[in-house]
Amino acid sequence: MKYLRIYKKFLIQYLKVLMEYRFDFFIGLFSFFIIQSTSILFLYLVFQRIPVLNGWSYNQILFIYGFAQIPRGLDHLFTDNLWILARNIIKDGSFDRYLLRPLNPLFQVISERFQTDAFGELILGVGLFAYGYSKLGLNFTALEWLKYLMVMIAGVFIYTSIKMIVASVAFWTKKSMSLLFVTYQLADFTNYPIDVYGGLVRTLVTFVVPFAFVSFIPASEFLGRAYYQHASLLTVIVAVVLFIFANWFWNQGLKVYESAGN
Repeated sequence: MKYLRIYKKFLIQYLKVLMEYRFDFFIGLFSFFIIQSTSILFLYLVFQRIPVLNGWSYNQILFIYGFAQIPRGLDHLFTDNLWILARNIIKDGSFDRYLLRPLNPLFQVISERFQTDAFGELILGVGLFAYGYSKLGLNFTALEWLKYLMVMIAGVFIYTSIKMIVASVAFWTKKSMSLLFVTYQLADFTNYPIDVYGGLVRTLVTFVVPFAFVSFIPASEFLGRAYYQHASLLTVIVAVVLFIFANWFWNQGLKVYESAGN
């Protein structure tokens, strides 16, 4: 309860600041929305030439793309401040301030900032998911909607866990920004069916950096692909295991943190 009250306080303070800079907020949201929309335009142009891509239709790919953007947007909104860990706060010693307060350092880092341009990502994701759902004639049962919610939450935890692990490398290397950037770019592969790629990419985004469990693999179950009929359960298992490992890795990093000047 104490952490919930503190988180609520941080959120209220952040919203007050946001309302003072509403123009910046809408510019950021609109810019992010436009950047993401260019990928959809590219897909549209591709499918003007070919009706099916390796067995996947245009509407199916839009559904997978929207499926991917929702958990990514939620992670972006609530935990994007982990990037500062990878950027410079270990190197310059400013991480010290999180250790001086009687609160969990990870909680402090995550709750310190909300990345509101993520709403552009979320709006696009929800729109594409709804469009694909309608065009494909899908009709989820109540149980399937519950399963979908479970998968979305698991997807957020997968994104956050991967970000925690790579950002925590900075405890040893002082900075891990470049590594985190490259790792995060791999998620773009899973906006589309991963079976259109070669074996190396499929292995990388499934077993090494498992972004495929956020989007393509569970989305394939909802699209009725028999090979992925238990993908939702597997996604939850991956999320739990990855989150446990991410917390362990973070705590190992805390033990080796040297502060500034050492």
